[in-house]
Amino acid sequence: MQKQVMTPRRRWIVALCWLTVVFEGYDIVALGAAIPTLLDTRHVGITAAGATYVSTISLVGVGIGAALIGPLSDRWGRRVPLILCVVVFSLFTLVLPLMPSVALMGVVRFIAGLGLGGCMPVAITAMQEAASENAKANASTITMTGYHCGAVLASVLAIIFREHWGWLFYAGGALGLAAAVVMWFRLPETGSVHLAAKDSKEKGAAQVKLGDLLRPPYLRITLGLWVAAFMGLMLVYGLNTWLPQIMREAGYRVSASLVLLLVLNVGAVIGLLIGGRVADKRGPKGTTMAWFGAAAVLLAILSIRIESSLLLNAVVLVTGVFVFCAQVLVYGFVGYLYPRAVVGSAMGFVAGVGRLGAIVGPWLTGALVTAGIAYPFGFYVFALAAALGVVAVAVIPRPGRPVADTADPRVSPDGQAV
Repeated sequence: MQKQVMTPRRRWIVALCWLTVVFEGYDIVALGAAIPTLLDTRHVGITAAGATYVSTISLVGVGIGAALIGPLSDRWGRRVPLILCVVVFSLFTLVLPLMPSVALMGVVRFIAGLGLGGCMPVAITAMQEAASENAKANASTITMTGYHCGAVLASVLAIIFREHWGWLFYAGGALGLAAAVVMWFRLPETGSVHLAAKDSKEKGAAQVKLGDLLRPPYLRITLGLWVAAFMGLMLVYGLNTWLPQIMREAGYRVSASLVLLLVLNVGAVIGLLIGGRVADKRGPKGTTMAWFGAAAVLLAILSIRIESSLLLNAVVLVTGVFVFCAQVLVYGFVGYLYPRAVVGSAMGFVAGVGRLGAIVGPWLTGALVTAGIAYPFGFYVFALAAALGVVAVAVIPRPGRPVADTADPRVSPDGQAV
């Protein structure tokens, strides 16, 4: 594998794109940490139903933002849309504690979600464009470690601020605005329609338009990635939201259940650090299928009560390695399979459809919890989702060389005429 030279330009791209993904992990944990205090104090009359509305509408905004940002970043480049997303998220995060009603809190969270949703797909796209052609999967996984670092930061601040929940959002908004200023002066451009057009002209490539993503030869790629991203985020959000409660229903102690959530996310960081490198070396398709397959087996094993605490933590740790990384490896495909002119749009739509899984996962698992059958059936559902992820990735053609290097959009990613 060709070694990637870490130039000053690339250092700024890596650091700032990683930082934008930190905001997502921070935001999710900040809201989760604030909800108990909001309910205890009945802030602006909020109830459990109101808290559900605020958290759900935020995820809807994230999904819409992810889908909308792609065409904008392909048209105007990565830099300006990414900075704009950070500013929108930051401003509406800052004002959230000031809202006088639950309805307005929902509106503010929705708009903040629009900005937040655009951050991750553009950041990953920029990282892939800054990486060498054989290091795109690793670029994706390294970027997504920021999510878990943001979650840890929010957890620490939540312990510090305790009942003063508003400061979680003031801190997050202020950090975002500060990051936007640095990005304005230091973040270089990595891709735009102008750069893509220049590349296409130099390589004699035919122009590929956004509508081509839902036509051969890209239709199979697009649908496979959409389903895989949906299943991946369904697992990530379902487990992060309900794992402690499921383990409680299994008869484990509350303290042990919380430790298991921490162990799961430690495994996620380990998986992200190694999974991208394996995918770039061995190929993204086989690696992603193996990761989803291992996740399915491990999730099924967790449906069996394990008496040994050491063994249980080991299984959960390894589960985290495969579950979280499998979802991110799906994003790693995008840089290999789509032309540069539409890669931002493709990444945005993959992320946007995946966000539907982020909504369905907690909702479906919550329904199982309400019905009193989350254990063991929750793990059966998760294992099935991972197995469907394997099938979805199997449908995607094995990438040979980047599609951007082919001379005709009617040539498939493996170099065969269609």
